[in-house]
Amino acid sequence: MNKAKNIKALIFDMGGVLVDLDIEDCKRAFKEDLDYHRIDDIIDACHQKGIYGELEEGVLSADEFRRLVLAESRPGAAPEDVDKAMWHILVGIAPEKAELLRKLAQKYDLYLLSNNNAICLPRSRRMFEEAGIPLDRIFRECFFSFEMKALKPSETFYKAVIDRIGLPAEQMLFIDDSMTNVNGSAAAGLPAVYYEPGTDLRAVLAEALEEEL
Repeated sequence: MNKAKNIKALIFDMGGVLVDLDIEDCKRAFKEDLDYHRIDDIIDACHQKGIYGELEEGVLSADEFRRLVLAESRPGAAPEDVDKAMWHILVGIAPEKAELLRKLAQKYDLYLLSNNNAICLPRSRRMFEEAGIPLDRIFRECFFSFEMKALKPSETFYKAVIDRIGLPAEQMLFIDDSMTNVNGSAAAGLPAVYYEPGTDLRAVLAEALEEEL
């Protein structure tokens, strides 16, 4: 990574970095509320698989995903039950992270780069609004996998983001909670740092940017 003084744009992953996640509670909801037990095969902390991965890549629509889940769920389960089970993955945004984003926005252009889907995104948007940092105000642009038709850690996704932002790649910094995504970003020419969920995001960025935050 080039010297921190050259960084002009910070690009954040959403889930695990800004929005706290609870994968196990999501799995529990699918099993207990829907009697859908294939959830273990399609969801993990960073890289979703099967129909969940296809949902996040934009291969499946939200309605198609719901129908596939309901086909293997308890009789009488409804589409809204699928949504509610999925929302259990989203815990919320810590107040200190919201304050950190406000501070960073005074000096850097902020962007979002997330493997995401059309079911969880509306819920996530509400969390950002409740935290006082609506997505369309705090970020200059948001890049979501299901809209971009690509998933991290694909080189295609990172290069498309670099092109859209329009800055030299060395003037950007990507923050993600998956080392696979961090390595994929670096391989595509986009400098990146790893954030371990539950640790101090401010400290991670202060070290990467070589400044007090």
